[in-house]
Amino acid sequence: MTSVYDFSARTIDGDEQKLSAYKGKTMLVVNVASKCGFTPQYTGLEALYEKFKDKGVVVLGFPCDQFGHQEPGDEAEIKNFCSLNYDVKFPLFAKIEVNGANTHPLYKYLKAQAKGVLGSESIKWNFTKFLIDADGKVLTRYAPTDTPEKIEKDLARML
Repeated sequence: MTSVYDFSARTIDGDEQKLSAYKGKTMLVVNVASKCGFTPQYTGLEALYEKFKDKGVVVLGFPCDQFGHQEPGDEAEIKNFCSLNYDVKFPLFAKIEVNGANTHPLYKYLKAQAKGVLGSESIKWNFTKFLIDADGKVLTRYAPTDTPEKIEKDLARML
């Protein structure tokens, strides 16, 4: 695999989605969780999506339960939570693993392309974000503490 577009993932509704469907769009890929201190970032992520979707930006949420069992529900529960509590309209995917032996192939690729602090590939917590340009190049990894509002400034410069 040599491009983000070579991967696919199962949507929260169970359909296989090729990431090549987002070719030409700027993507913000986020591992999300419903019971995390960073969960309120859903509000900012949805605001980014709404503000920039007509300019070719898409937020992709990947639920993950590897950090403190903070995403305990199944896909239907996750979808319901995101809809009721945060009115999330950006694409959500089925629950995945972002570290360890069962790391989703997309995340293996993202982590290799944009390493973390001190060159680490490991995802440290929920709401780690990857910014991918419209050509499919992984530009930046953001820490969970980097808010959507901070990322908005980077997006605005790209568009």
